[in-house]
Amino acid sequence: MDQPLSSKFDEAFRYAAEVHRGQFRKGPAGIPYIAHLMSVAALVLEAGGTETQAVAALLHDAPEDRGGEARLAEIEERFGPDVGAIVRDCSDTLETPKPAWRPRKERYIAHLPQARPDALLVSLADKVHNARSIVSDYRVEGPSVFDRFSPDSDQHWYYGELAIAFRELLGDEPLVQELEAAVEELQQQYR
Repeated sequence: MDQPLSSKFDEAFRYAAEVHRGQFRKGPAGIPYIAHLMSVAALVLEAGGTETQAVAALLHDAPEDRGGEARLAEIEERFGPDVGAIVRDCSDTLETPKPAWRPRKERYIAHLPQARPDALLVSLADKVHNARSIVSDYRVEGPSVFDRFSPDSDQHWYYGELAIAFRELLGDEPLVQELEAAVEELQQQYR
């Protein structure tokens, strides 16, 4: 991408900051949620993604966490159908309340082969940032890091399965290697 980001990216950043205002990351207190979205967008851009993918990276959690189908419709209207389709493919549910954790994650993994190719990079960047965050927090907190997740979740299983799926779909891409490295460290720490 040898072009500067446009005002569309700026608008998406402002929109994401407003939608997620007051939301914080699981983990160490006080990390605004927008930090995750910025990190995912940065990973997308650093991996050669397009502005459309970077905009979707900034918005990828808005419907899932902040408004469901209505939020997705607003994103499609403001940022276009391509951004909306990527965001949809990156969401594991738009239902409130969310369905049970394991079946929801199994459906998400199973849908990846049918996801838009441009959504795979955004999804992968999201999972890389999340896995890195868990590993980093594990180094400080130890096993108690998993207390922040729902009791029925199995982060080791989920990220391991994601690493397998992304390897099959994207091959030896650098971000796939990053996810695998984070999963390997997570699994070593957990033993």
